[in-house]
Amino acid sequence: MTFEEFQDSMRHDGPPKGLSLGLTALWWDGKGDWSKAHESAQQDEGPAGAWVHAYLHRKEGDSSNATYWYHRVGKSPSRKSLTEEWNELTRSLLG
Repeated sequence: MTFEEFQDSMRHDGPPKGLSLGLTALWWDGKGDWSKAHESAQQDEGPAGAWVHAYLHRKEGDSSNATYWYHRVGKSPSRKSLTEEWNELTRSLLG
């Protein structure tokens, strides 16, 4: 799936089948549902889930929790805009 196809899929009511948990979280975040996004990110115990989790807590305004999750994935807290980080995350997880 390309980045553009991923974005286009947000016209639908639910995420496309076969997405990773991290991408599912970003899909729900893109739809404006932070809670569903967070639920999906929590289920992914790997690096992708930690990075998405960090982004979501940063978006929430919980910088200390976000910092914890950034460190779990070996990253410094992002200084990019939320939109730029969402784009970077999504492109990265799409491969």
